[in-house]
Amino acid sequence: MLEKLQALCSRYEELCAKSEQPDFYADPKKAARLIKEKNDLEPIVLTYQDYRKALQDMEEAQELMADPEMKVLCQETYAQAKQRREELHDKLQILLLPRDPNDDKSVIVEIRGGVGGEESALFAHSLFRMYAMYAAKMGWKLELMNYNETELGGVKEADFVIEGRGAYSRLKYESGVHRVQRVPETESGGRVHTSTATVAVLPQMEEVDVQINPADIEMQVYRASGAGGQHVNKTSSAVRLIHKPTGIVVACQEERSQVQNREKCMRMLASKLYEIEQSKLDETITGMRRSQVGTGMRNERIRTYNFPQGRVTDHRVNLTLYRIDAVMDGDLDEIINALATADQAEKLKNAK
Repeated sequence: MLEKLQALCSRYEELCAKSEQPDFYADPKKAARLIKEKNDLEPIVLTYQDYRKALQDMEEAQELMADPEMKVLCQETYAQAKQRREELHDKLQILLLPRDPNDDKSVIVEIRGGVGGEESALFAHSLFRMYAMYAAKMGWKLELMNYNETELGGVKEADFVIEGRGAYSRLKYESGVHRVQRVPETESGGRVHTSTATVAVLPQMEEVDVQINPADIEMQVYRASGAGGQHVNKTSSAVRLIHKPTGIVVACQEERSQVQNREKCMRMLASKLYEIEQSKLDETITGMRRSQVGTGMRNERIRTYNFPQGRVTDHRVNLTLYRIDAVMDGDLDEIINALATADQAEKLKNAK
């Protein structure tokens, strides 16, 4: 590990020197790529510098222990430096894990009502609100692509983009089946019902990231509509794209322009095709083995929201929080942090 860290430090110093050259920005694309590499290396280099400082403090304290008058003080200094070294060693191991190349990307989120009729649609709306509030807290921008309401205010389907650096690194753990247990607004007898909604989170890809043959795409245009099929747009600005080889269908109706809706559809289609290719690659590399946490399969139940008991349970890490109102208001960091930590631990175990 130390040899690798030395090599990364050398590369970081090289990049710092290059960035100070007068002609560094002559090629903007190359400059942006090198700056990104430098920024990615910086946390590793700074942590390694702290690690070496802890080693140096240990050595100096050990040498001074030979002096009887300094022994007690140096023993305490040595113990503190040793503990710091161990903590930094663990941090370095995590920083050196292979990064998901999509972690810095924005995301496309799809929410669908599942089992439970109108109640599942109302729960899907609650999930949409939860992610919208989380995005706002993180300073990210949310853009609707496709939003199909029910007459009672539920959501049959909601497709939206959350734009922000690192959005995928945080939200990728949300893919899967979310289950709710509560008394539906439509239930007069006060009985608790169980319903589900599915969430899919994809890294937002550009058309240039994925090869798409224009001949494979069938484009349909239609009028954007609201709850109950009521038209909210008199022109056929909504766009639906069908990828004939895979049968994937994407739609966008939130923009006024047909061109803008098509551009959003193409980004969504690129993301879906990328996900298919990555799934095939992952299965080949891992021999069908999936990580303990991972990003979740769409048909896997990952979390339960129990309103009568006021609790939220994430089944992948056996985490239960008794503050469901805060979670539904977008306070997701404790859950996401636990999932990220478990994911790192699993990767460390597999790397050994």
